[in-house]
Amino acid sequence: MCVVRMPLLVLVLMGRNASQPMETRSARNVNIGWNNHPFRWCLMENISTIASVQVVSTSTTNDTTPGADGSIRERIRGLTPSLSPTGRRIADVVMRDPGRIVQLTVTDLAVESGTSLASVVRFCKDLDLGGFGDLKLRLAAETASVQDSPAPPPESPAGMLAEVLRSSADALNTAASTVDTNAFTAAIDILASARHILVVGVGTSAPLAQDCAYRLRSIGLLAEAPADVHVQHVSAAFLSSDTALLAISHTGQTRETLTAASAAREASAATIAVTSFHRSPLTELCDHALVAGSPETRHQIEARASRLVHSAVLDALHTAVAHQQPTVTGPAADLAARIVAEHRL
Repeated sequence: MCVVRMPLLVLVLMGRNASQPMETRSARNVNIGWNNHPFRWCLMENISTIASVQVVSTSTTNDTTPGADGSIRERIRGLTPSLSPTGRRIADVVMRDPGRIVQLTVTDLAVESGTSLASVVRFCKDLDLGGFGDLKLRLAAETASVQDSPAPPPESPAGMLAEVLRSSADALNTAASTVDTNAFTAAIDILASARHILVVGVGTSAPLAQDCAYRLRSIGLLAEAPADVHVQHVSAAFLSSDTALLAISHTGQTRETLTAASAAREASAATIAVTSFHRSPLTELCDHALVAGSPETRHQIEARASRLVHSAVLDALHTAVAHQQPTVTGPAADLAARIVAEHRL
């Protein structure tokens, strides 16, 4: 279990002695195999290059529900697109200033969001929480424990750099709790055994698809990532039951990616999605969804931090597949490294 010393505010809200360490809800839901899972240690390696992260953990139960053991704000962000218009209004108010919600009553939140008491309660149920009190406790645990040092003005170059790096570190940190480890393990098995792997992505996801296919190819797997969307569609239609499609999309709503995923599904190929939202057309189409992403900031044209997280997830897949079949992937990786060395001065 992850033992966290919470601030006085959280302890008072929970009616506990402020001097006692306590367990968060997330600590009780950590998968028993998570500490040694390939995705965790690969992802934490990515996090350490951006921010210093300290984790003290042991094992408890086996709940691997996506987002169930992570940040409540990340869970709200991931589910917002699938909420009703009323639920989205409540989510907007909560995400605008999570720390202030701790001071509100359920009636205050209903009035401020232009909804009703029943709508707020339903919103909490959609998040798998016990009620509004549970939501306040979770938000208090997250917001009160953050001790930010004075930041430079956000419009300055230093402020922008700090904001982007901070959002990137936060996105990588929360990815460890939003990716379903069962889905990740299934994806490893599928990729390791697939006769052919088609990786698709358009727009800002296209470079990730290209890089992923190259990395899989470098460990001896037959992988490709066509740049042209027509070629993606045709290639997906010619897949079969012993092949796999890996689709990358931040929103999970990109038409061309959905077309390729649908064609692969009709061809009986195994399908895997890497996306930022739990409920989307892409997650409905694919057999397994690896959900990890980040909210956009006002300095981002698109979710750059999400692409960073998706890249980390894809790196973790590559590392885990290579680890699963060392006798095959090892010699292939050595050969690829020798070839690449020939192109260096």
